[in-house]
Amino acid sequence: MPLTLAGMGEKSIIRRVGGNPEVRQHLSDLGFVAGAEVEVVSALAGNLIVNIKESRVAISREMAGKIMV
Repeated sequence: MPLTLAGMGEKSIIRRVGGNPEVRQHLSDLGFVAGAEVEVVSALAGNLIVNIKESRVAISREMAGKIMV
């Protein structure tokens, strides 16, 4: 399922990251790689705030839809 469907406070393991090569590289640079643990902290104005690798990152709902957990 895409990260957008994960519940608040629910820890998930990233299974796959989709999108074009530039998007995948950008998400990889932020730490969104297969096998990493991610937790949705909150959703504000269509964007998600997530904990990934001990950092908080804000990503758009569109980007979160490319991350499968």
